[in-house]
Amino acid sequence: MSLPAAPSVTVTFAGSGDAFGSGGRYQACIHVRCQGEPPFLLDCGATSMSALKAGDLDPGEIATVFVSHLHGDHFGGLPFLILDGQFSRRTRPLTIAGPPGTADRLRQAMEVLFPGSAGITRRFRVDVAELAPGTTTTVNGVGITSYEVDHPSGAPPLAFRMTVGGRIIAYTGDTAWTGTLRAAAAGADLLIAEAYYYDKAIPYHLRLADLVGHRDDLACDRIVVTHMSADMLTRPGQPGIATAYDGLVVRL
Repeated sequence: MSLPAAPSVTVTFAGSGDAFGSGGRYQACIHVRCQGEPPFLLDCGATSMSALKAGDLDPGEIATVFVSHLHGDHFGGLPFLILDGQFSRRTRPLTIAGPPGTADRLRQAMEVLFPGSAGITRRFRVDVAELAPGTTTTVNGVGITSYEVDHPSGAPPLAFRMTVGGRIIAYTGDTAWTGTLRAAAAGADLLIAEAYYYDKAIPYHLRLADLVGHRDDLACDRIVVTHMSADMLTRPGQPGIATAYDGLVVRL
């Protein structure tokens, strides 16, 4: 008797850009859907509502946002996502899962951008799950292990290793090269990795040269690079390492 096929997992790079819109790209916003389950986001940069709607991805369906770190190009879209749900009469609960300090920073961002918005009553719950580095948990059916990386942002920056629909997705967030990426990527079906510059050393960021040099350490099936500067966007690709663009769809 043949075993049933694993549910399909679709990864859509709604936003694949850096903080500064290099190449006219939207900021970090990666949409993941497992067949039969509500979708989730990896990061939600300030341009995420535009990115999702440009890609015909319904923000109201999103059950969870996993936030790698608390810089605006990775979490600054959350107030807009929450208010969009309020004005579109959303009822589905929304979970924000991020590093320790996420709850306070989200409240502060809501109040800075839309004073009085943090404490109002809505038709849907907004729950915050704070992910301590080095721990494994399950959030809305997604198994996730968090690893501390090297990217100061006012809270512990995280890389993720996620299990969804029988597939493993690893995500570096923003970071300089660190050995924890080996553990995050081990056996992954897909590694989504920052490649901010081609070979120029920039503090707290990965270069494509780092990924090429450590490719044997990254025991994963596929690598897609994202969060690229203008410098990276002019460079040729590398064998075995795909380059994201806004709207890229990867099926696992």
